[in-house]
Amino acid sequence: MRAPNNLNALRAFEAVARHLSYTAAAAELNVTPAAIGQLIRGLESYLDIELFHRSSSGPSRLTLTDAARAAIPDLQGGFDLLSNAVERLQASKSRIIFTVTVPPAFAEKWLLWRVERFQHRHPYYDLRIQTGGNLVDFAAERVDIGIRYGAGVWPDLTATFLLRDEFFPVCSPELMHGPNALREPSDLRHHALIHDTSMSGFGIFPTWRSWLLHVGCRNTVDTDRGLQLNDSAMAIQTAISGCGVALGRTTLVERDLAEGRLVKPFDQVQSCELAYYLVHRKESEQRAPVLAFKEWLLEEAGSR
Repeated sequence: MRAPNNLNALRAFEAVARHLSYTAAAAELNVTPAAIGQLIRGLESYLDIELFHRSSSGPSRLTLTDAARAAIPDLQGGFDLLSNAVERLQASKSRIIFTVTVPPAFAEKWLLWRVERFQHRHPYYDLRIQTGGNLVDFAAERVDIGIRYGAGVWPDLTATFLLRDEFFPVCSPELMHGPNALREPSDLRHHALIHDTSMSGFGIFPTWRSWLLHVGCRNTVDTDRGLQLNDSAMAIQTAISGCGVALGRTTLVERDLAEGRLVKPFDQVQSCELAYYLVHRKESEQRAPVLAFKEWLLEEAGSR
């Protein structure tokens, strides 16, 4: 048994094959585009084949040859096996580090206060939780597993349903008293509306307009007014402070409701086709950290 020749060149080839760009591959591997080009040319010379068709113009200047395209799955599988071997070596010191990417509001309002239970069950795993609004490249950024909100379809990732929200108004308990107390949806006209615009790119994501239409309160409340925030957790926190009424989501407000920081003034709810999904690369589905985190997370979602 021996290691393959030209391991650095193979890494460069795999990165270029994913990005179809020397520049993007160079950024991922922290080298120069010229170094990537030299590695690719050296590998082609060693193998005595072309790996890419090159064009000086057009939308795609690099395309994989048939031979290269056929080899990529095995090459990526090989790198995954190498990663697993490194994990086993890391396990010898009883610590395994793995990375989870999570939407920031979900992390703050649902995941982080539960993580201690995972760490108690699996004390030899060290979690690295990344939050951000942009979708990450799992291979390029070496992410092991993630939680995403959407329709459940992302290229090159396996998605497992986790949670689906209901949408309903939430506010500080203070707004339930006084001359403009919230007793029915039409009373919202007396209060500032807090708009969560973080998912405005999804037409099916519930808004104040759609919720009021859903409950039959079409023209009594002006839904164009109010505070617009592009962060779900921030919108909820603003409602907690008493500055208005937010359209809450089950997963993000359940703890604040249970502990009395928020109340649900009306019974009517609106559903949504979008949901939270647990996602990972297909090649990673049998990795021990992925299996452990997936099992625990599905248990947590089920217990809710």
